[in-house]
Amino acid sequence: MAASDALDLLAINTVRTLAMDAVQAADSGHPGTPMALAPLAYALFTRHVRHAPSNPHWQDRDRFVLSAGHASMLLYGTLFMSGYELTLDDLKQFRQWNSKTPGHPEVGHTPGVETTTGPLGQGIANAVGLALAERTLAATFNKPGHAVIDHYTWFIAGDGCLMEGISHEASSFAGHQKLGKLIGFFDDNSITIDGRTSLSCSDDVAKRFDAYGWQVLHIADVNDLTAIDRAVAEAKADAQRPSLIITKSQIGFGSPNRAGTSKAHGEPLGKDEIALTKQALGWPHTAPFVVPEEAVAHWRSQVAARGEAAHKEWMQRFAAFTKANPDDAKELGRRWHGDLPTNWGSHLPTFDASNGSVASRAASGTIINAIAPHVPELVGGSADLAGSNLTAVKGAEAISAEHPDGRNLFFGIREHAMGAIMNGMALHGGFIPYGGTFLVFADYMRPAIRLAALMKQHVIYVFTHDSIGLGEDGPTHQPVEHITSLRCIPNLLVLRPADSVETVEAWRVAMEHKTGPVALILTRQKLPFIDRAARTAAVHASHGAYVLGNTLDGTYPLAIILASGSEVSIALAAQQQLADEDISVRVVSALSLELFAQQDKKFRDAVLPAGVPRVAIEAGHPMSWYRWLGDRGTVIGIETFGASAPAPKLYAEYGLTAGRICEAVKALIT
Repeated sequence: MAASDALDLLAINTVRTLAMDAVQAADSGHPGTPMALAPLAYALFTRHVRHAPSNPHWQDRDRFVLSAGHASMLLYGTLFMSGYELTLDDLKQFRQWNSKTPGHPEVGHTPGVETTTGPLGQGIANAVGLALAERTLAATFNKPGHAVIDHYTWFIAGDGCLMEGISHEASSFAGHQKLGKLIGFFDDNSITIDGRTSLSCSDDVAKRFDAYGWQVLHIADVNDLTAIDRAVAEAKADAQRPSLIITKSQIGFGSPNRAGTSKAHGEPLGKDEIALTKQALGWPHTAPFVVPEEAVAHWRSQVAARGEAAHKEWMQRFAAFTKANPDDAKELGRRWHGDLPTNWGSHLPTFDASNGSVASRAASGTIINAIAPHVPELVGGSADLAGSNLTAVKGAEAISAEHPDGRNLFFGIREHAMGAIMNGMALHGGFIPYGGTFLVFADYMRPAIRLAALMKQHVIYVFTHDSIGLGEDGPTHQPVEHITSLRCIPNLLVLRPADSVETVEAWRVAMEHKTGPVALILTRQKLPFIDRAARTAAVHASHGAYVLGNTLDGTYPLAIILASGSEVSIALAAQQQLADEDISVRVVSALSLELFAQQDKKFRDAVLPAGVPRVAIEAGHPMSWYRWLGDRGTVIGIETFGASAPAPKLYAEYGLTAGRICEAVKALIT
């Protein structure tokens, strides 16, 4: 064995032993896949992935996604050996409180981690979004002789990732889009937690991906570094197809009694088995967490030499680009930093009594088309419902292999992949992605919504047909529990505007909200324009809730009616009926309960004075409203499924009426 080969093996075995030792110390985790794939990680990070640990956020770096996030010690060991800001002590704190090495990779938590993975298959779809963002941004900004956006996206997926339905959705989309700079590795070890994959799966993965339009390559043994190099070169040579490299490995490689079995997957090997494994690997150290200096030096020297040279070369390219195209360079910098264009909000449309009595989905469509020409980073579409969600930018091309600089995304009937692809685009930078579907189908993409919230990514969901108000389609399409369930997700901002004016302000908040995803909850049916001037009320969308209807003749309210969305106009009708009976009530439009909860107590008390009875109404499950009822209150909502009938009939049958509100108010004040 040549000296360099020996150093390669020493570096690879260092990652293997670190994985075994960290999982053992934590008494939990997944050692088997890191032990198997250490050669692949070594080859990728020292020879192929273009990255620079000293500049982990360099814009034109390659992106690497560990879709099989349970194998996190593979990534942590690789990042440590590569020279990222991760110490041996950090590895020793694997899965412990407040450590840099949580059980599954978390973006923003560990230097070098590009996305949060763990729920299987999500990482594949994130990688598709990253690759799509790279191509779209390159098509927008690269100029002849000045390619400032030019990088690859890599991922590693396991059997579980490919079993999950999201992988089918995302991989089909990627093949159709011909994302030739997307390169994935399928860790083909035939093992899941329950045992052999043959217990539940007999797919021909190669045929499946070939049918999707991918280039399919093979590596017979992941320990063959030359074969890895050859496969990567072949993948890069095909610029028209994404590549899946099916890589044979043995889970728990080196373990005499666990290798190739499910026992190596998700539990510590045990001290005795670790000792035997280290002996089998020719590892001379019995103590845990031993890192030979020559192994680190060999690994980091390769990474530093490649990474620093690549970063320096890109800086020179970018400087030349800036000199030749100063306006484009400034615009690219603005988009990278996430700054909105100056005065973008001045392009928001104005609604009044002459044009404002429209469905909030229609208002949203008008808003998108008003601001899109002035906010080029706003890119998105719909899961085959563009005509219903009204998400298309009129006159713009669809993003495709033929028109990579297009504006409209047609995700197809792939809600789950849509959500995760948007996450990838947001993670890449340079975009504010949005995607539309019916609110009821938020269930299909909930895992991606949850991860967007966990990662605090700026993505916007356009959820239309928000209640039984969609009418005749019936209970299969009428969301009942969905708004409440979305409000339960931390970091997700839910906005349900009451009319066209509030829809404008909801979009303003959504565009400026950079600390997490935003869900716009919009109606199919028309909503009456609310004349705020007559009520001396102004929209305070950033506060979440505000006093919309003034009390009768300025008197103190006997009760407060809280509502959102389409029910606000019903609350105002009830207020008028009660005023006719000399009963003074206040109407509060609750555009966002999350934003209202973030306000200080003084503001909340001014909107909802203590001791005043409260009635809340929403065409959905009442759970999220009980917090705001105070000492005396009731909620008018829906706790059963809907039905197929015209919307007015449904509202009457389910008690979502002004008369019902009046009854509830009178019951509370008598």
